[in-house]
Amino acid sequence: MARNSLDIGKAPGDTRVVIAMSGGVDSSVTAALLKEQGYDVVGVTLQLYDHGVAVGKAGACCAGQDIQDARAVAERLGIPHYVLDYESRFRTEVMEQFADSYARGETPVPCIACNRTVKFRDLLATARELGAEALATGHYVQRVAGEGGAELHRGADPARDQSYFLFGTTRAQLDFLRFPLGGLPKSETRALAARFDLPVAEKPDSQDICFVPGGDYASVVQKLRPESVEPGDIVDLAGTVLGRHDGIVRFTVGQRRGLALGERTGTINDPLFVVRLEPESRRVVVGPRSALGKTEIALRDLNWIGPDFSGPLAVQARVRSSQALRPATVERSGEGAIVRFTEPELGVSPGQACVIYDGARGSRVLGGGFIRRG
Repeated sequence: MARNSLDIGKAPGDTRVVIAMSGGVDSSVTAALLKEQGYDVVGVTLQLYDHGVAVGKAGACCAGQDIQDARAVAERLGIPHYVLDYESRFRTEVMEQFADSYARGETPVPCIACNRTVKFRDLLATARELGAEALATGHYVQRVAGEGGAELHRGADPARDQSYFLFGTTRAQLDFLRFPLGGLPKSETRALAARFDLPVAEKPDSQDICFVPGGDYASVVQKLRPESVEPGDIVDLAGTVLGRHDGIVRFTVGQRRGLALGERTGTINDPLFVVRLEPESRRVVVGPRSALGKTEIALRDLNWIGPDFSGPLAVQARVRSSQALRPATVERSGEGAIVRFTEPELGVSPGQACVIYDGARGSRVLGGGFIRRG
């Protein structure tokens, strides 16, 4: 797929394509491939936060070093490159929403929020202003031409598939987006980076959320929302106090480690897991693994890009990016949806995304939403 045209209907030389360049290997190879195919390529890098905080931190996108890396790749390819300051909108749309969600006892996925707002909404609009006919990214997903228009499918390499993070893409955005790496394994992307002699060919993949150095999200939430980090009780399902905590933002549903309860008297000392968070009372409720199972979840903010349907639809779904697809049914409910799993799903947390795929092959993304509390 990477060596095919972008299916735009014009000669590559007459087609301008904006590349979202993060400074990593994937977006850099995307730019190199399209340049090699003869497209009029323009690289754009977004400054999303105060990158001085992350200078010298390996493996995070959009930091100061990453902007320099993107610029170096653009110079190597001989393409124009622009750095756009999206810092204020990123803080409002992603970072503050991230902190607010944790303060509500939820488990947010900021990469989804970033893709829905500053990248596929704001950057896409900028790409149009630059005269581009497509915005290309290094995501490992596939855009497939279907009878009803463009479809979003999982990446060919299951280990690299990023479709979970892109379920919020709209039909209009999908018409304009292209994903040249969707049919490749990461190993081939690395080989292409070496063939193109890109300065980032050996750069490690990003691991952390870009604005959360070292993965310490609680400290980020504390900085943005100091009032949300207050101590409270850890209680069992019956309300018995088992211990204390120093902020519910440090916990998520399904968590076992970090409870620090020690030996308990008057109860069975089986492993305990976080079953739910109660932000109003600042309580962390724990229970046995069996208490985690849910067969039905309600979704809000549903984004649907599959065929219209009425009544329950047999689908496959996942509530975490790394888990296997699970058989389920989905049914519309007001502005949201109800998803019912065939087997109980463990560790379902409010605020997480539930992404829905076709029932037959589990390849096409039909849509998704965010899990409601309750």
